[in-house]
Amino acid sequence: MLDQPAFGRRLKELRLERDLSQAALAGKEISTGYLSRLESGGRQPTERVVNYLVQVLGVERSAFDTPPSGGSLAQALSLAISTESDESSENLIAVLAQVREENLFLRWQALWHISRYRQRRGERAEELTCLEELVQVADKLALPELQCRARFHLARSLRSTGEVSRALDLALHAYQLAKGAALAVPDTGGALLTLVSVEAEAGRLPDARAHVDELVDLVAGRLDTLATEALWSAATVRFRQGDHEGARNCLERAMKELDSGVDLTLWARLRLAAASLHLQSTPPRTERGRECLQEAADALALIGTDVLRQELLTLQTHLAFHEGRYTDARQLYDELNRDELLVTYRDQVRLRILDSRLMILEGREQEGIRHLKELGEQAQQQSNIDLAAEIWRILAECLEDVSQVRRTEA
Repeated sequence: MLDQPAFGRRLKELRLERDLSQAALAGKEISTGYLSRLESGGRQPTERVVNYLVQVLGVERSAFDTPPSGGSLAQALSLAISTESDESSENLIAVLAQVREENLFLRWQALWHISRYRQRRGERAEELTCLEELVQVADKLALPELQCRARFHLARSLRSTGEVSRALDLALHAYQLAKGAALAVPDTGGALLTLVSVEAEAGRLPDARAHVDELVDLVAGRLDTLATEALWSAATVRFRQGDHEGARNCLERAMKELDSGVDLTLWARLRLAAASLHLQSTPPRTERGRECLQEAADALALIGTDVLRQELLTLQTHLAFHEGRYTDARQLYDELNRDELLVTYRDQVRLRILDSRLMILEGREQEGIRHLKELGEQAQQQSNIDLAAEIWRILAECLEDVSQVRRTEA
């Protein structure tokens, strides 16, 4: 579009990119005063002037097209990185969709920033689209570091939506890239973190245990967020292997070693993870779970995103259920489902399991049992073997409870 002041901003960018002064660009055809007013947005360009500028600058007429908030990709990226505001990130998305620049490194950085922005907002479909392109750009650049990072971030996003099979392939590839190119600890550790989480989700617990032990050894002696997340992963794998005490020890150590001043978001997420672990224990450790949730709630009041607030509300729903406050659990569940669910696939399934169990307690036995069967079949079809096993176990317990109630009534 050739409306001012967008045209003027783009004209100035094109001139500066070619290292031209206003006098050099104006030449003998237009005055420098007129060119200055064009760049400031004070004058509307005529067709003759536009044709002249296109010829001197060596560009197509479409080069003057720009998003409403304007700017080159480099400019939009600089603003987005330096301010990290929603407005600057949205502007970067608009610019990236329209620019015709072929600077792959700039495109990589823009996609990386946008994917993190989408992830924070829980926009999973948009995040996946962005990460898919990130992998393509990384492959064109042929840098192992970027190829590794793009793949393990895409694998994480796929795992969170329940696409375990493809996530596993990507995570394995990222790990192989890291090992083959002897990448630095952050990249190798990031690949291992992702691989462990996907293997655990797929029920490949022996593989997950071997890789998480490798990860813990890799980060030994480090006092950073990667070391904290390694302990978190070790806790997750141990818990799913039935070693609840070992899992609690790993997670308590992670919480103890991470200062809230280093990364308050991770600090809060660890408390949410600990609460989840306590509530999934047999029997549920509700008192400790409640303490962890309160600590997380206090932190999220300061730095909470929509995703993290939903995770907190999800766990508060499970806490109410395990404490026998079924009416509260139903109210919290209904509150969660009034909005789009942003939590991971596993958390969404666990919420639906809870809904089914509440149905049974509310007297809708057949409906609740049917929902549990459907959830188990869906998890199995999507290769979520570990999750499917959990659902079948809960279904068996519910069937036994229903049978026992009927025997008592008879």
